[in-house]
Amino acid sequence: MLENTSSPWNCSFCSTSLLGDALKISVMVLLIITITVGNVVSLLVFLRTKQLRTSQGFLKTSLALADLAVGVLVVPYSVYMEVTRIVYGLEKLGDTTTSSFTSQVPCFVMGIIFAGCTFVSISTIFLLSVERSIAVLKPLHKRIVITRRRTGYLIVLSWVFSFILAMVPFFFGRNISLDYNACSKMCNYMFTTMQTQDPAWNIMLIFPVFDFSLLGGTFAINFVTFAAIRQYCKVRKQLEVEVQSTCSKVSFSDITAAKTIGILTFAFSASFSPIAVFVVGNVLGYVWCEFSFYAFWILTSNSCWNVVIYSIRDLRFRQGVRELFSRQELKSPNHQPRPQGPVKEESSSQCVAVLKEIFRPESA
Repeated sequence: MLENTSSPWNCSFCSTSLLGDALKISVMVLLIITITVGNVVSLLVFLRTKQLRTSQGFLKTSLALADLAVGVLVVPYSVYMEVTRIVYGLEKLGDTTTSSFTSQVPCFVMGIIFAGCTFVSISTIFLLSVERSIAVLKPLHKRIVITRRRTGYLIVLSWVFSFILAMVPFFFGRNISLDYNACSKMCNYMFTTMQTQDPAWNIMLIFPVFDFSLLGGTFAINFVTFAAIRQYCKVRKQLEVEVQSTCSKVSFSDITAAKTIGILTFAFSASFSPIAVFVVGNVLGYVWCEFSFYAFWILTSNSCWNVVIYSIRDLRFRQGVRELFSRQELKSPNHQPRPQGPVKEESSSQCVAVLKEIFRPESA
């Protein structure tokens, strides 16, 4: 998210070979396909499967939307800029891009989207951990504490707060802008002056501090949750019968979901750590060109891993995927088609039904 240089194209250590650029663009295109297809399937499964229309399902839907925005908007813009850079040449594109208002505005938007969606992802994973912890530690109270309406408000709050946080550097740092960088192949926060000791640059440390604070809290919550699960399993093994107490109310699905959230937390932490190192290094005055590419795109690749984790760990999600594609087979030309009007009404009513389930008053 950050680069310490006065020009977005000043990258003396970047490889300019055509083969290397072509390979990197190929990786970007592959990420566009995997992120888009995977998260579109996730959204369809969460919206069409009634069993997944829970607080946990709505949080996972928010996570899929954030990942989808990265795959549909941010990554394609990077591919466009890289192809343009190769076609027109580095020097020509650098002269036109840095001075063109029409080029700076899209990059400003894409940079905010990438940073905001990153914060949405970590805040959503934190909320998922809290939701699963309550379901495991307080199974008799989870329907009262965890409601769809409260979850909906928390989702909206996390999106608003995340995008405000993404714009904080512009409020407190006068010498910070968003420009496309040829090293990381993305729109990064950049310093417009060469004063490497400017205290205003320290505002960029708010990003790793925020993310690692939430990640630390998430790990702590998961530790408490897994400790409770371990104690619950010990009780089951010792008694060798179903215990008629509070702990017996913890379902197998709650335990599996808690383990899945733990895997999501570990995957995001592993993908975000290189970015945190890169940001801190740039604030201290270090310039790591080649490392910036791997750091940013390792984080971007995390957007396609969530659906893989769901497919492996979540039985209901796998069933929803099978039902989704089985419905597509029934709508093929070999079968009798249904009228077009009701189909449109059904598809639109599903989204309306989901919104009503989120924000309508809970009876339970």
